Amino acid sequence: MIIVMKQGATPTNVESVVNRVEELGYKVHLSRGEARVIVGIIGADDYLVRSATFEVMDGVEKTVRVMQPYKLASRDFSQTDTVIDVGGVPIGGKRIAVMAGPCSVESREMVLEIAHAVKEAGATILRGGAFKPRSSPYSFQGLGEEGLRYLAEAREETGLPIITEVMTPGDVELVGDYADIFQVGARNTQNYSLLKALGKTDKPVFLKRGISGSIQELLMSAEYILSGGNMRVMVCERGIRTYETATRNTFDINAIPVLKQLTHLPVVADPSHGTGKWDLVGPVAKAGVAAGADALMIEVHPQPERAWSDGAQSLTLDHFAELMRELEAVAQAVGREI
Repeated sequence: MIIVMKQGATPTNVESVVNRVEELGYKVHLSRGEARVIVGIIGADDYLVRSATFEVMDGVEKTVRVMQPYKLASRDFSQTDTVIDVGGVPIGGKRIAVMAGPCSVESREMVLEIAHAVKEAGATILRGGAFKPRSSPYSFQGLGEEGLRYLAEAREETGLPIITEVMTPGDVELVGDYADIFQVGARNTQNYSLLKALGKTDKPVFLKRGISGSIQELLMSAEYILSGGNMRVMVCERGIRTYETATRNTFDINAIPVLKQLTHLPVVADPSHGTGKWDLVGPVAKAGVAAGADALMIEVHPQPERAWSDGAQSLTLDHFAELMRELEAVAQAVGREI
């Protein structure tokens, strides 16, 4: 059982709820975020559910009994789809957000060129990696804070919110000073120290499915962030590792409608990493929209053959503009908008 405190609940309100739970003989797990406090009741049983009157206590927003192991991410917690506002761009709801940009930030000029081009084509959020977790220690690892500054400048010029990856708890403050959305990559989906640190912020978190992670493992990772008090989380299907070698990963199109059934959180499709091949990105992006994705993440580069990372799966600026026009028809067919 979970007790959700109202935004602005006072420490006295929280203390009163905790004392009441302990008076009834149960233990408490307290999660404090910048936005709100969540009181988890460990060992809650039918007696407590029937007898407790927490909702009449000062500062309590609601109580929720959840059967799934992922309590706050579950549809049991909220039947209403969560919509996350990022600088005026909604993620969730009728309109499908499109996050587009390079795998990694290579230069100021390149980022500004891409930002203006993807905005003109209809993208609503700029993506770009300043810190890059790579399989090889000899591969390009990103420009770090220099890359973050270039992304921030692109936001100033275009108005596009920016999403970029954060890799360690120690980087959360630095990345948060620049980014509008924290991205947690597939290799960090079960980096629980990082997830806990992000749970203490109030900035949106974009959480990718692990390389070989199950849907439940993805939602349990989301739970780490939510239980810390940060309720602004979106989950991303980006393909999983299977025995198939024809594509970089196996994009699990099933995961999108399954996630829409299991969680109220926005669901994002990443066809770039899901396929690893630029000519497959369009068909899989369209499939993701048809399956119910709330947003897309697409890698774009002016010269993919010269990209410092992931050039094989990056669309040219012209290909991206063409895909955006095609996605409009698919979105309309399923009652959505791009």
